[in-house]
Amino acid sequence: MGKGIFITGTDTGVGKTIVTAVLARLLRMRGVNVGVMKPVTSGCREKGGELVSDDALLLCQAAAIPCESAVMPYLLREPLAPAEAAKIDGVRIEFSRIRESFNRLAGMYDFVLVEGAGGLMVPLAGGFLMADLARELDLPLLVVARPNLGTINHTVLTCFSAQQMGLSVSGVIINDFPQEPGMAEQSAPHYIGSLCGAPVLGIWPHETACDQMTVVERLADWLNLQPESAVVLRELGVDPLHAA
Repeated sequence: MGKGIFITGTDTGVGKTIVTAVLARLLRMRGVNVGVMKPVTSGCREKGGELVSDDALLLCQAAAIPCESAVMPYLLREPLAPAEAAKIDGVRIEFSRIRESFNRLAGMYDFVLVEGAGGLMVPLAGGFLMADLARELDLPLLVVARPNLGTINHTVLTCFSAQQMGLSVSGVIINDFPQEPGMAEQSAPHYIGSLCGAPVLGIWPHETACDQMTVVERLADWLNLQPESAVVLRELGVDPLHAA
C-alpha cells in the first residue's frame, strides 16, 4: 500500500474537499487506517478567537479521526491564493513545516489523503506553487475535474503541466455530474480519458443534501457499491485486498 495521494483540482470550487472526504470515508468503511491533511486553508472562519478550517473538519469527520494541528498546519483568513492570504496575515508558509506534519500523519496512518488548495499553479510562497508541494511530499496526483463546457481544456492542461513537472497522475475523477447531462457533459469523459494520459477513475453524480457530511455519506455509500471501486483504490495506491 502506498503512503498517500495528493488531491488537486482543475480549478477552485470543483469539489476537491468532497472527493477527498468521500475517499476517506470509503477507505474507513473498507477497514483502512486512513489519515487526511489540508496543508493550507485560506478563507478560514474565526471561532472563539481561533481560525477554523471547515474543509479540514469535514475531512476529519469523514475519516473519523481527531482534527489536530498536523492535519491543518496553515490557517489563513482571506479567501485568496495562499501566498497572498499568508502575506496579509503576516505568515510565512514553509514546506519543511508541512513536510514534518505529513511525516507525523504518515507515521500514524497507513494511507494519507492530502488535499491541495485550488489547482497546481496556485502560488504558495515566493515562487513556489502547489505543484512544488506535491513534489516535495513525493505523492502522485488525483485530479478532480468538473463535468461541463471547458473541462476538457482545463483537465488536459492540468495533467500535461503535472507530467511536465515530473509529477505522476494516478487518475481523474469527474465530479458533480448532472442527472441530465448536455452534449458537453456527455462527450467530456471520453476526451479527458483519451487526451490526459491518465485514466478516468470515476464519474461521480451530483448529490444534494442539507449539509456536506450527508453528501459525503451518500456518495461514499454509492461508491462502495460500484464494481469498479476496487480499481479506483488500486490506482490510488491502496491494495483492494486490504481494503475489502
